[in-house]
Amino acid sequence: MKETLEKRVLIEDNKIVGEIFGELDENIKIIEHELDIKVFLSDGQIKLIGYEDNLILAEKLINNLIDIIKIQKKLDRHELRYAIDLIVEGKDSQIKDLLNEIICITSTGKSIKPKTLGQKRYVDAIKKNDIVFGIGPAGTGKTYLAVAMAAQAFKNKEVNRIILTRPAVEAGESLGFLPGDLQEKVDPYLRPMYDALFDILGYENYLRYMDKGLIEVAPLAYMRGRTLDSAYVILDEAQNTTNEQMKMFLTRLGYGSKAIVTGDITQIDLPRGKESGLKTITRVLDNIKGIDLIYLSKYDIVRHPLVQRIIDAYERYESK
Repeated sequence: MKETLEKRVLIEDNKIVGEIFGELDENIKIIEHELDIKVFLSDGQIKLIGYEDNLILAEKLINNLIDIIKIQKKLDRHELRYAIDLIVEGKDSQIKDLLNEIICITSTGKSIKPKTLGQKRYVDAIKKNDIVFGIGPAGTGKTYLAVAMAAQAFKNKEVNRIILTRPAVEAGESLGFLPGDLQEKVDPYLRPMYDALFDILGYENYLRYMDKGLIEVAPLAYMRGRTLDSAYVILDEAQNTTNEQMKMFLTRLGYGSKAIVTGDITQIDLPRGKESGLKTITRVLDNIKGIDLIYLSKYDIVRHPLVQRIIDAYERYESK
């Protein structure tokens, strides 16, 4: 029969204690449930009670949470759950790698950084390669991190402009019946990219750069016949490109430019019989120097925890 033991962790800063426990002790409830232990606060110490193996994990977790809070001044529930996952998998040494990676600071002072090891691989690949494919489900930060990297490169004067594009496949035949000029017709399909730019650059800076032509947000059809020099080019929703469109886009790249291609091959909206250019490219461009394919998974999802469960449910349903 296993013996119940006790460990204590001294924390002198009450603010750190407050962040670890969370509002109404929500964080502690998660820790207790996931690691099968009991947690109490006693005389400025966090007291852990449980079986030896679980206590070892819990002590590692608390010490890592202290490091996170010292750097970030706060702890959100996604970071807590992800830290628990890494501790359980024996990857706790990699938590510090995530803490030290800040991509840029938004207009409101928020730090943008990779929140999972998959996102860290994605960001590292973008730094090292001129063409990167970020492939994975919704909520894994594919587009947002790509836009953040583009904005930082633009601020650092590594590129002269940012170009964001995506196919307007969803509009299909109905595009002509939508009100407004062509830009107004396709704006709803480009909205997620606008939102990311507003958040990172601020609305006024975004408008100023747009007026000067330094930022361009356009449907993929506008890329034909152009050469894109000294630009950070992001193709979003690339699963909805045809093979011809993908080839056209990739061959637009000029000197001093980077291309980031993002998409989710489980959400293809192309007509029946049309092969996705993103699916094809994973076979065509694999193992080519200067190009990297990064696959993100449900474990890299940083939206509401239910999003990961929804994806799990769909995977189980589709596997049947």
